[in-house]
Amino acid sequence: MRQSKPVADEFLSGAERLLMQLLALPGKSGEEKQVMDFITRRLRQAGVPQQAMCFDSAHRRSPYGGQIGNLILRLPGSIKAPRRMFVAHVDTVPLCQTARPVRRGGWIVPADSRTALGADDRAGAAVLLATALEIVKRRLPHPPLVFLWTVQEEVGLYGARNVAIGRLGKPRWAFNFDGSSPEKVTIGATGGYRMHITVHGKASHAGNAPEAGVNAIVIAAQAIFRLHADGWHGRVEKDGRLGTSNVGVIRGGDATNVVTPLVELRAEARSHDPEFRQQIIGRYHQYFREAADAVRSSTGAAGLVTIKGQLDYESFRLADDEPAILAAEAAIRHAGGQPQRAISDGGLDANWLTAHGIPTVSIGCGQENAHTAGERLNLEKFRMACKIAMSLATAAVE
Repeated sequence: MRQSKPVADEFLSGAERLLMQLLALPGKSGEEKQVMDFITRRLRQAGVPQQAMCFDSAHRRSPYGGQIGNLILRLPGSIKAPRRMFVAHVDTVPLCQTARPVRRGGWIVPADSRTALGADDRAGAAVLLATALEIVKRRLPHPPLVFLWTVQEEVGLYGARNVAIGRLGKPRWAFNFDGSSPEKVTIGATGGYRMHITVHGKASHAGNAPEAGVNAIVIAAQAIFRLHADGWHGRVEKDGRLGTSNVGVIRGGDATNVVTPLVELRAEARSHDPEFRQQIIGRYHQYFREAADAVRSSTGAAGLVTIKGQLDYESFRLADDEPAILAAEAAIRHAGGQPQRAISDGGLDANWLTAHGIPTVSIGCGQENAHTAGERLNLEKFRMACKIAMSLATAAVE
């Protein structure tokens, strides 16, 4: 069913108002309750019955804990067709906490140049909310739908990982609104593995007897330097296989006059190729273990390294004829765009949803420079994302 132009204009204007309100709300990973309260309040004001909405307990299975789980909204269909799911995460990175969105020309930017905007992924959250509200208010014909607003995406996809699958109503496929261009259909993504590395050395007075100690910082430095020098840190290319790795956090030491006995690091390895990703992880284990053995005190004491890791998300790629892809491409054309298929080198909620058995494609909302103080949102592309979501939700195209 096509909307008239005035109604469509009202829909897009309302979506932009929702977007500005959502961008102004704090809600880093684990602290999303204020955002969820806003979304549920707007849904209830539009007449959505309380029993159509629920929260799961995904946060209770996350290592970060958190205030609240994923929000699930199910709408029974007026068109007989398989259920479709729409997804967006509501958490932002800490750099967005004090963001104040302002319009500048065709863009939304942070008023303070020292903060990020949070369009990743409040833009997607706004697309979902505006679409659900429009369908309910206008009583538009639609197939059975489920809307899923997830938590803790930015810290490891924990909302999507731990979603209560049984509450989703068995959707046939899903559309994840998160990313840059709404014309880009992301049909696959890399897999990521996270490591917590603990280096144990031996304390000693750095002035009186430095040789009696084993400096954990030196052990870590040797291992990291070797990873970098041998091409296993940063962009990793070996025998035609590709991946990345990064040591992103180092903590250790309390004083300059103490040989540091303990250093903790956090690192990651990514690749679309699970076997190659495991090779990268293996080099981390090898180089840190060998560095610990090489750095010794005057009495021959050595350090010790422990590495604990977990798979954050596995890589995936949908089949070229997957119905979710074809539906997304048809909706993009219906909105006046030219669809382009893409593979992501970052993790998405789509990784876990696809692993749960729900083929999921990701569609952008106009975000640019996410996670930086230069983040901004292209309003024209955001409007296109809203049109795409409405076409998919009302089965206007197939």
